[in-house]
Amino acid sequence: MEKVFKAAVVVFVVAAAAFFYFGKIDGVFIALVLASMSFFLSVRVQVKKRLAEREREAELLGEFEGSPANEDLGSEAREDHEREV
Repeated sequence: MEKVFKAAVVVFVVAAAAFFYFGKIDGVFIALVLASMSFFLSVRVQVKKRLAEREREAELLGEFEGSPANEDLGSEAREDHEREV
């Protein structure tokens, strides 16, 4: 999806250049607005993908670092557990 938005940016910038060449200033504005929207949507897709990867890594690390049962213990139970270990 990210590549689709990047390709759209290129298409809209080329369209803006063509509109500018033919003197259609309104077309230039619209094409550049669409290009900027496509650019920011591609950035949004990248950020969502990165966040999903980080969440997956955090879930995997959470499974291996300790059991969820130990995280739910109260402070007193946690201290007792630490003394035992």
